[in-house]
Amino acid sequence: MFGEWRPRAIVFDCDGLLVDTEGCWTVAETELFRARGLTYATADKEALIGISVPAACALLADLFGDGTSPEQVQRELLAGVHEVVAREGRPMEGAVELMALALERLPTAVASNSPRSLLDQALEVGGFTSLPAVTVAADEVENPKPAPDLYLTACSRLGVAPAEALALEDSATGVQAARAAGMRTIAVPTLRGVDIGAEYTLATLADPRLHALLAPAA
Repeated sequence: MFGEWRPRAIVFDCDGLLVDTEGCWTVAETELFRARGLTYATADKEALIGISVPAACALLADLFGDGTSPEQVQRELLAGVHEVVAREGRPMEGAVELMALALERLPTAVASNSPRSLLDQALEVGGFTSLPAVTVAADEVENPKPAPDLYLTACSRLGVAPAEALALEDSATGVQAARAAGMRTIAVPTLRGVDIGAEYTLATLADPRLHALLAPAA
């Protein structure tokens, strides 16, 4: 992959990439629909994957059409997600091993479209023995993904130019943000078989090509 190019830093997304929390979000989102007598359709889930919590809650409030404000939807959703993540969150295939390898070999960060409280919780339940010092949450930048702010902030804190860094993502929104920042991109999509616009698409973080990419240049 990427020919002779090797990353000088790596930035991971979190939800759905490092930690299997997308299913937790789906459980909480489904409950919001059920409480209103509505069915949570696949198209609804597709519209929500990867977008920021405020954007998701504004979309949900509009879909519900029952007068519930986006702020109230956000309070309900976050409470539900916290509860389900605590019970069901687990690392994605290959995530623990790849994070350990990245920390050993490169400046490493996490840039997440989740707020800080959920990012910290997801990483805590993910089973990682070590985590990067640089983690950036959506409520710590002016504009969340698909804007490049999260990735630009992560690269700045790592002291690496975005063009020299690799972003690993699971959503089209995240890939768009990384590419807008000027980074190289690899995707492990939450929705299998969907092209989300990355330069390369893999099935899992356990793919040996990822480990090879992080090896020192010959």
